[in-house]
Amino acid sequence: MKIVFMGTPDFAVPAVDALKKAGHDIVLCVTQPDKAAGRGNKVKYSEVKEWAIENDVPVFQPVRIKNEESVEELKKYPADVFVVAAFGQILPEDVLKMPRLGCVNIHASLLPKYRGASPIQWAVLNGDKTSGVTIMQMGVGLDDGDILLQEEVELDKNETGGSLFDRLSEVGAKLIVEALPKLDSGEITPIPQDESKATKVGMIRKALGKISFMEPAEKIERYVRGLYPWPGAYTFLDGKTVKIHSADVTDLPEDAPKDLSNGTVVYSDKDTLIIKTSDKCLSVKELQLEGKKRMSISDFLRGHKIETGAKFG
Repeated sequence: MKIVFMGTPDFAVPAVDALKKAGHDIVLCVTQPDKAAGRGNKVKYSEVKEWAIENDVPVFQPVRIKNEESVEELKKYPADVFVVAAFGQILPEDVLKMPRLGCVNIHASLLPKYRGASPIQWAVLNGDKTSGVTIMQMGVGLDDGDILLQEEVELDKNETGGSLFDRLSEVGAKLIVEALPKLDSGEITPIPQDESKATKVGMIRKALGKISFMEPAEKIERYVRGLYPWPGAYTFLDGKTVKIHSADVTDLPEDAPKDLSNGTVVYSDKDTLIIKTSDKCLSVKELQLEGKKRMSISDFLRGHKIETGAKFG
């Protein structure tokens, strides 16, 4: 099958690689334009572009896929289907209708739940027990097309946004390889989404990672996991930013004063740091002080003494 593959981040790479290994002909990779990143503003290729170069596949990087010149460029690459995975732009109707089998999207949630840009993180942030991948026939709306295939996965109690990202990218790769021949042969009956159950999530912004110790400890702990590795959950101590990379929920120590404000350190020794929240406490396991590397709490406390009564936030 001839495929135009549209994707940008590393989430999409297992899918395009699996399609090639399954014997499909990837005639073109469409990905976002190169960006300057890091120190020195060096130009960074998307992970999909890196894959395309390594596999001698032509690359197209439209600033706007909706532009007439972009649509005309795609017409130069006849394909049976366009496969989309975290591309980053909404496709116009002209493009959706271009291939024989239409455009098929690999979406990292169990649609209609979590339509939009950040379904993986919100599954962890909301404390969901399960997530999954949906292979869907794309329509003109945002992730509202018919469901072709789905696979559910259980979330581990220590699941992070990063670990779920990796797991679902592999599930998506397996599922798209399974879906395409079935779609081509008519073995799949598309299922319309239940609009009454639809939820939408937007882009994750850095500000979402700012910890409010006025929140319950379980919610803060989910945000620590769900926003890892980016943007990370962070707070402040003595005017410096502190990222919390790992933490557990624990009860307020029995001997702790009952009138301490939220964000106050209620217990600290050589390998323990416990911070009060609105209901229980957060026991910090790994953190990172501004300008320093990530450390276990015991390593951190060897060089940074934090007294009981110190205030985060």
